[in-house]
Amino acid sequence: MARRRVAILISGRGSNMAALVAAARAADFPAEIALVLSNRPDAEGIAAARAAGIAAAVVDHVPFGKDRAAFERALQRELAAHRIELICLAGFMRLFTPGFVNQWQGRMLNIHPALLPAIKGLDTHARALAAGVKIHGATVHFVVPEMDAGPIIAQGALAVREDDTAETLAARVLAIEHKIYPLALRLLAEGRVRAEDGRCRIDGVPASDRILLAPSIEPSDG
Repeated sequence: MARRRVAILISGRGSNMAALVAAARAADFPAEIALVLSNRPDAEGIAAARAAGIAAAVVDHVPFGKDRAAFERALQRELAAHRIELICLAGFMRLFTPGFVNQWQGRMLNIHPALLPAIKGLDTHARALAAGVKIHGATVHFVVPEMDAGPIIAQGALAVREDDTAETLAARVLAIEHKIYPLALRLLAEGRVRAEDGRCRIDGVPASDRILLAPSIEPSDG
């Protein structure tokens, strides 16, 4: 089966982009990173993509002002020119119109640094600590018109430490992001994911009864 052609949309350094690119180098990975596209000419990830031999392009949102539809038409021209089939958002800091989202329904993924549906939006790690959660993580989901609300494909979690700061928590969650985003893209590219009634069903995944407890109290010696 032909590998699915993927575009990664970024606005900055593209940390998750690098994880997806590395995963796609595997001979058995069902997708290829055919394009890295940014809305910022100064995005660090553009140079990194070109250094990796991946086509990269910039559609600067600034000249379009508040005309989001015109900006999205320019994005779509780049996506069509590179025959893109799937989109992965990786730190892309622009909201799409419902029209663009619906055009890519079931073919556009996003990664969010929290366990959705909790803690949508920005500053997730600081907000998780402020809320006193004991378990935190990251989520890959389909993009829908409502922000951070699409059907969930994959999640990863960790126990929050007593001495965590927003910075240390962010770094540990980022390691989870780098694992679950390639996994979610693989599942989608293999045709194993389907959304039903707002929930993702995934074919061929073994059941697991593993439990993460936090706090995890070790038995005392005395």
